Amino acid sequence: MALRACGLIIFRRRLIPKVDNTAIEFLLLQASDGIHHWTPPKGHVEPGENELETALRETEEEAGLKASQLTIIEGFRKELNYVARKKPKTVIYWLAEVKDYDVEIRLSHEHQDYRWLGLDEACQLAQFTEMKAALQEGHQFLCSTVA
Repeated sequence: MALRACGLIIFRRRLIPKVDNTAIEFLLLQASDGIHHWTPPKGHVEPGENELETALRETEEEAGLKASQLTIIEGFRKELNYVARKKPKTVIYWLAEVKDYDVEIRLSHEHQDYRWLGLDEACQLAQFTEMKAALQEGHQFLCSTVA
């Protein structure tokens, strides 16, 4: 059975959305271990949790962002399936916008750095094809819906 994890693709907007698509910036965290990869906050589902609860808990643990500081964007849910450490893994992401553009990010020991990045830069850092696709689909969804 595949490992199951959930997370949030967190973003903020500069300027006026719909006028300037570079206004969208994604939050990526750099892992402290392994290959020091960059991803949005995510983590394994714990017993008794639903998937969105997991995503919110992991976001608070890894980036210091509480649910009250975020707006979950309705209508977007992306499931990634890949192999990690020789085991199948499924990760489910939702989109979430920070309510305060200048919100403070507080990293846990699991991460050593963070960056707010436009789509192209985020995709360059993301490395993994599935993660790049999730960021691109999230960006396309945001640009095609009314804010």
